[in-house]
Amino acid sequence: MAMQEPTFFILTALAEQPLHGYGVIQAVNDLSGGRITLRAGTLYAALDRLTEEGLLVVDREEAVDGRLRRYYRLTDDGGAALSAEVDRLRANAALAAARLRRTTRLAFGAAS
Repeated sequence: MAMQEPTFFILTALAEQPLHGYGVIQAVNDLSGGRITLRAGTLYAALDRLTEEGLLVVDREEAVDGRLRRYYRLTDDGGAALSAEVDRLRANAALAAARLRRTTRLAFGAAS
């Protein structure tokens, strides 16, 4: 089943290193070129769901200015799920590109 785009970007943001919630929000915004802006409530619901599904774990917690900052990291299952989604997206993109190349050749061939 296809992964929702916000989930894809959350997992991608955590592929290199553990991040806390606000770090994930910033990384997703950067990675998506500003197309995806996660709100805190949406993000934390997604982090809870992904943790329950075993795709993420809490890496550590630290207190900053009296508030608890929780860092999340990708699990092996999370990495495998992200890798499978990358493969699915690549296959879809390759199919679309091949169709476009055929269409372009037909269009230019018909014009000659």
